[in-house]
Amino acid sequence: MLEGLLIGLSTAFSITNLLMVAGGCLIGTFIGMLPGLGPMSIIAIMIPVAITIGDAPAALILLAGVYYGAIFGGSTSSILVNAPGVASTVATSFDGYPLARQGQAGKALTVAAIASFAGGTIGAVLLLVFAPMLASVALLFHSAEYFALMVVGLSAIAAFAGTGQVAKALMMTVLGLIMATVGEGALFNLPRFTMGIMDLQSGIGFITLAMAMFALPEAMYLVLDPSRSESGGGRGDEIRELRITRDEARKIAPVVGRQSIQGFLIGVMPGAGATIASFLGYAVERNIAPKEEREAFGKGSIKGLAAPEAANNAACTGSFVPLLTLGIPGSGTTAILLGALIALNVSPGPRLMVDQPQIFWAVIISMYLGNLILLVLNLPLIPYIAKVLAVPRNYLIPFILFFTLMGAYIGQNNATELLLLVGLGFCATILRFADYPLAPLLIGFILGRMLEDNFARSMQLYDGIGFLTARPMTLGLLILAVVLIVLPGLRARRARPRTEGPAVTGGPSRR
Repeated sequence: MLEGLLIGLSTAFSITNLLMVAGGCLIGTFIGMLPGLGPMSIIAIMIPVAITIGDAPAALILLAGVYYGAIFGGSTSSILVNAPGVASTVATSFDGYPLARQGQAGKALTVAAIASFAGGTIGAVLLLVFAPMLASVALLFHSAEYFALMVVGLSAIAAFAGTGQVAKALMMTVLGLIMATVGEGALFNLPRFTMGIMDLQSGIGFITLAMAMFALPEAMYLVLDPSRSESGGGRGDEIRELRITRDEARKIAPVVGRQSIQGFLIGVMPGAGATIASFLGYAVERNIAPKEEREAFGKGSIKGLAAPEAANNAACTGSFVPLLTLGIPGSGTTAILLGALIALNVSPGPRLMVDQPQIFWAVIISMYLGNLILLVLNLPLIPYIAKVLAVPRNYLIPFILFFTLMGAYIGQNNATELLLLVGLGFCATILRFADYPLAPLLIGFILGRMLEDNFARSMQLYDGIGFLTARPMTLGLLILAVVLIVLPGLRARRARPRTEGPAVTGGPSRR
């Protein structure tokens, strides 16, 4: 390991590779800021460029830099205009956008940058130390465990519901699961619920749904409510507060530490990825927060912003464990990276760190360098990026609508997505006026397909639902899901007598 590490250091610190990681981070950051253009699109575009480089370590360092640069920069559009174009930054908008509306866009971007840097750095260190060991752990997870893990993710919906909104959140989650069934099924490659529309055969696009749930209703809100257009953090004098206080740093430090480790471990599991890591990170921190802090989640909590940012960046780093050590892609983006590895005549697997240590260790070391470069690039730019909110609303609304429509069209390359976007956006605006939480719908949609795929695979392998009790790890995860569902209700029931007790004893006596 020490010998390989020294080889990796000498490779990563060459002038060419330092330029590659810097260029990849810069390209990825700016692409990530544009809603709808996620890491998958830009990596697919960059593969021919990487192949022409000829040097495998330099090409992979460039692509890896683009990948975590896009995740790092993806929080910007979520925070500033509530338009998460990447699934892993949806949870960032829950508290990032309210902070921006309160005139704290600079602080929100600073917290996101620091949490992203910490998550990516901790993930890189864990990858450096535990990569060979974690490869064997990843093999323990089969379809049954992934199904149970998705159930755990769905059980955390209570964390995304406000007071008295658990029933509404459950309804929205079920609606998301139903929408995930549109298109070809897991068991049979036959179209379902497409209403004869060929463009729906591959299902509803995630970017279309994300834009319809968040960006489009926000633009409609700005049109329908002129007072909202004038009041929220849009004036230049409100974007001066960029630093976080010592007290705020103390608050987010344990959150970032916990979620960096949890996010990394989730990223190690093939198929889990940064999206589940960010949602679970947000849910865990909200559930363990004290009551007075829990109420601030969804309204501009810096803990609620730091948790998903640390988790998704750590998970991106963790996703390289199954990719490099097993040759198993953990997400769509790492599947494209796997294709790039094969095109560069690199065979990922257990022998990679022995046969080509300069590639294995150089990519890992470049991740730490990349996170450092991303922090240096982003922090000075925050005052200028935050100025987006100083743009008058009559100009900002068309800007939001343009990128929303462009992101939806690029996602599937057909005009049907634009019709879906408008229809779903109109419905989402009505649901938002009716005070229904929209995040659970998106969670149900994202996890629904993975839930169905792994359930169908497990049913085939075990010839029925016997897999639920046949594997101890599956059973343990399902028990955890039940606890997550029941615990909020028990905690609310416990808190009720405490709040009602003084009111009864201290009230006027009845005669």
